[in-house]
Amino acid sequence: MTITTETTASAAERELLARVPTGLYIDGAWVATEATIDVQDPATGEVIAQIADADVEHGVAALDAAVAAQAAWAATAPRKRSDILRRAFDLLQERREDFALLMSIEMGKPLAEANGEVTYGGEFLRWFSEEAVRIGGRYGSTPEGTGQMVVSQRPVGPCFLITPWNFPLAMATRKIAPALAAGCTVVVKPATLTPLTTLYFAQLLEDAGVPAGVVNVVTTTKTGAVSSRIIEDDRLRKLSFTGSTGVGQKLMEQSAKGILRTSMELGGNAPFVVFEDADLDKAVDGAMAAKFRNIGQACTAANRFIVHESVADEFARRVTERVNAFKIGRGTEEGVAIGALIDAKAVAKADELVGDAVERGATVLTGGEVLPGPGTFYAPTVITGVTADAKILSEEIFGPVLAIATFSTEEEGVALANDTEYGLASYVFTEDLDRGQRMIEALETGMMGLNIGVMSNAAAPFGGVKASGIGREGGSEGIHEYLSTKYTLIPNS
Repeated sequence: MTITTETTASAAERELLARVPTGLYIDGAWVATEATIDVQDPATGEVIAQIADADVEHGVAALDAAVAAQAAWAATAPRKRSDILRRAFDLLQERREDFALLMSIEMGKPLAEANGEVTYGGEFLRWFSEEAVRIGGRYGSTPEGTGQMVVSQRPVGPCFLITPWNFPLAMATRKIAPALAAGCTVVVKPATLTPLTTLYFAQLLEDAGVPAGVVNVVTTTKTGAVSSRIIEDDRLRKLSFTGSTGVGQKLMEQSAKGILRTSMELGGNAPFVVFEDADLDKAVDGAMAAKFRNIGQACTAANRFIVHESVADEFARRVTERVNAFKIGRGTEEGVAIGALIDAKAVAKADELVGDAVERGATVLTGGEVLPGPGTFYAPTVITGVTADAKILSEEIFGPVLAIATFSTEEEGVALANDTEYGLASYVFTEDLDRGQRMIEALETGMMGLNIGVMSNAAAPFGGVKASGIGREGGSEGIHEYLSTKYTLIPNS
């Protein structure tokens, strides 16, 4: 496989990059720092921006601003908070081409997928603008008839939101929108690999009318020191993190001291189960979406393709045919389906997992190689005959590798699907309605796609079980992660 890619930024890209803020955003002001962070285009290796690199004191200043703004923001009428989020949604639609291009440049994803992320990320702004005015409570008599119970919901208070690099807009909106809708102020720490989208989004929120101090953004290479100082501050009341399970465990340990409310969206190892009665056209379409969306760099990406032995060869033939048709290149180029992986580590990991599987008996049908630079590209890959001891079945790939193992009975398929410490997403393809219902009950995941390869929706709760985390983002459940329940008893006179 070869890459067709431009190696320099276009005039439109340079003009956009010149408009993206590069400072920290604290208390409504852009703050420069002496130290800077280089942001690279993974498709070319070129430095596309230099942004501020915060120290611990900058993190404290951001929290100071959030704390100072908390009372006024919590007292802001729900309708006004709703209107601001709705204006943010409208502004994002007006600037969608900017955001899509920016994500494609700094993360490597194909431009078509970046446009899809603008749509998806925007829906969290629209959804939570509507939820802001629907925060309810209840009122009623005690069972004994001795008084009246009033149950109300209050914002938890200042929040620290840590977002990952793979969906730089959607992960920001999925955390910021419910926090603001609930009446919470926030400090956001985006990933240093893809910080520009969040900085540009902070500017959009200011334009939408978010008051100074309500949203603060801190970019830093001193992640541990800055995050620890914010988390240990007793004024912080909530931590939301999306990232690896290992880091999430450490953050939960740090959060325990202050009894912080936590939401953790952590690692995944999603099974994609194809039964003998599956519609293979649906299954192949679903596989393309579930595996190769975002170049495989998604926590919900199908990681283990568990295919019934009677249809495994045909399924493998069809997906290989589709993969061989992919255009590989810089995400900004028209028609590209597979862009660059985020960095050299990601390429090395994908290659190591494929190599291990082959050593243990798997066969490469297509791909299975590091592609020449510039940029960090790995060939989209299909491998079959993956054995149970292969690391690719237990470790999250986070790359464009479709690994197929087989099963013979429904019980075996379920056992293989559940044989992981993770439990974020699963995918099942069957035309048997009863079997589909059994899978809903049997698979140990927080989300499941039945005969579909993409399930995320702003109106639905996103999250997992087991080592995949706690809490939910999106849906009516999402705003409750930022609310605390207060009960008041009024005795009868």
